[in-house]
Amino acid sequence: MINLQGKNAIIVGARRIGTVVARRMAAAGIDMAVVYRNSEYEAKSLVDDLLLQKVNAITIKCDLSDEDQVLNMLNTAKRDLGAIHFGINLASGFPRDPFMTLNSDSWDESIGDAKGTFLFGVNLSREMMSNPEPTKGHIVFFSDWAAIHAPYKNYLPYMASKASIDFMTRAFAIELSDSGILVNAIAPGPTMRPPDITESSWKKKVVSKAPLQRESSANEIAEMVVTLLQSETITGETIRIDSGRHLAGPGIN
Repeated sequence: MINLQGKNAIIVGARRIGTVVARRMAAAGIDMAVVYRNSEYEAKSLVDDLLLQKVNAITIKCDLSDEDQVLNMLNTAKRDLGAIHFGINLASGFPRDPFMTLNSDSWDESIGDAKGTFLFGVNLSREMMSNPEPTKGHIVFFSDWAAIHAPYKNYLPYMASKASIDFMTRAFAIELSDSGILVNAIAPGPTMRPPDITESSWKKKVVSKAPLQRESSANEIAEMVVTLLQSETITGETIRIDSGRHLAGPGIN
């Protein structure tokens, strides 16, 4: 297994679950670039916290759907941290799109997350190929518990985007296997109540649909990410951490 101490990572989308993941990675001794698109304040606050954990941490602004920005982000991370060993992409919107309101803008908004995942994986893995270790790198994407086989209503473009990410996980794993780069994904269930949903509605309409009657654990997601980063033989997996939500079927929204 890989010793994480002193390794370098890029983490994109380090809000909410991402903040928990970043702090757990720092506790393992990983230096990291925290990449944001709009949430500058949150990213810089997180980096301040990570620096207190005695790791090196920086912020980089980047829109993953713009390949020039992705390349610039990678160059900055390499310049300030050194060789990049790990990449974690949690960046995602969650737009609600009732069927009768769907149009090309709905599609473009959600599929941009899949495009960003693709550009992140392609360009980061090419940088990792020059790393000297037998296991040259590990990339972790984020999908959704429902994107594999149980879509729910009113989120068709979002579901399609997340299903694409789930498939890309396996495709990247095959493409990069000869290069010693591992690729896996996490598929959370309902995790960390959004501020625009009341606690009672969250429990009644969302959490109650999970067989365990509990939120997915952000701490368990973070622990799984760290476990995957240590691995040298796990690749092409999408791991659902969803309190059993996928077992209950799609339901309706």
